[in-house]
Amino acid sequence: MVIYIHIPFCIQKCHYCDFLSAPCDAGIRERYVECLIREIEYYGEWYGMRGRNIPVTSIFFGGGTPSILESNQIQSIMDKLKTTYSIEKNAEITMECNPGTVTEEKLSGYRVTGINRLSIGLQSANNAELKSIGRIHTYEQFLNSYDMARKCGFKNINVDLMSALPGQTLESYRNTIEKVLDVKPEHISAYSLILEEGTPLYERIEQLEEQKMPTGLPDEDTEREMYYMTERMLKDAGYERYEISNYARTGYECKHNTAYWRRDDYLGMGIGAASCIDDVRMKNITDIGAYMDIYEKIDTRDDVLQKDVSERNIMEDNALDKDETDVLSDEDKMEEFMFLGLRMMRGISKKEFERQFNVKYDMVYGAVTAKLIKEGLIEASDDNDSLWLTPLGIDVSNMVLSQFIVT
Repeated sequence: MVIYIHIPFCIQKCHYCDFLSAPCDAGIRERYVECLIREIEYYGEWYGMRGRNIPVTSIFFGGGTPSILESNQIQSIMDKLKTTYSIEKNAEITMECNPGTVTEEKLSGYRVTGINRLSIGLQSANNAELKSIGRIHTYEQFLNSYDMARKCGFKNINVDLMSALPGQTLESYRNTIEKVLDVKPEHISAYSLILEEGTPLYERIEQLEEQKMPTGLPDEDTEREMYYMTERMLKDAGYERYEISNYARTGYECKHNTAYWRRDDYLGMGIGAASCIDDVRMKNITDIGAYMDIYEKIDTRDDVLQKDVSERNIMEDNALDKDETDVLSDEDKMEEFMFLGLRMMRGISKKEFERQFNVKYDMVYGAVTAKLIKEGLIEASDDNDSLWLTPLGIDVSNMVLSQFIVT
């Protein structure tokens, strides 16, 4: 099992961001951390050492900007996780952070708590491009934060990049990649900008289009060349592409995300966090006020906390802060197996499909797979067990993956 901790705070909302995050004062942040600790303990009654004692292979602090929290707050969260769950000795423990939100003191404190991997949101090495999407940092602040992280002992760092930004050119994007390669991170995630409806950037672009004015966005051909440029430059620099948007040096693939793509169990805590345990998918409520109200009153639920674990009904008792709960059907699970597995360059195994679902792969997906192989979108191994997307299939991956909806 892997654990996700959602920290919904940021200094300023980026113009493209539709994540569950917002600026909040120090008082709200402290209340939230206290409630999060109570949630960690609460669900430990089912999945932790007092419950099923499931080994935890990875913990991921995402947001928002988790590094907005003080090191003592992260320490409190980690202390509760360590005493509540069976965390493996070599577990990967990642924190997302933004340049300009960390200090040597904070980073040293994070290291002491057990954080052993950082994911730094650079996005671009061009300050004008950063400003155009509402990032609050500069490239120089990224370098300073990165150098501090190395000085504080972090030996596993991911850097996030974005392409197809307003005002971005092939030359400026190439320069961003070169500058990132210069600092030699262990992992690079590279995404193309997606305009999400309701965000300030979406509304700005929409308004410019209505006025028939230039949007500054790269055209489709330029965006596609940026995509190919990423793959070429990172491959030449020794990074292996192991998932559609992720590249790593040997041995530094993100264990946490890989667990999602393999459909391992995951437990999410904090507002809006998703979980899937034993093929029961759940999502937490998104209202921070309601969330804190629940966990500030948790002591009134001693009748639940003191019940023997074996007597609990997960679907009834476990719904304390859940906005959605859904039991996955066999069709749901098969679709996820294909959607997620084919995102990885190594693809999926027919034998593993048959082991998990007790049905022959070809009975479910034989016809669509043969069609996609004929079209050059999927390739099969010599023994016809493994299947993966071809370069052309990756280019149109959304279309390819949509073919695996069970009818």
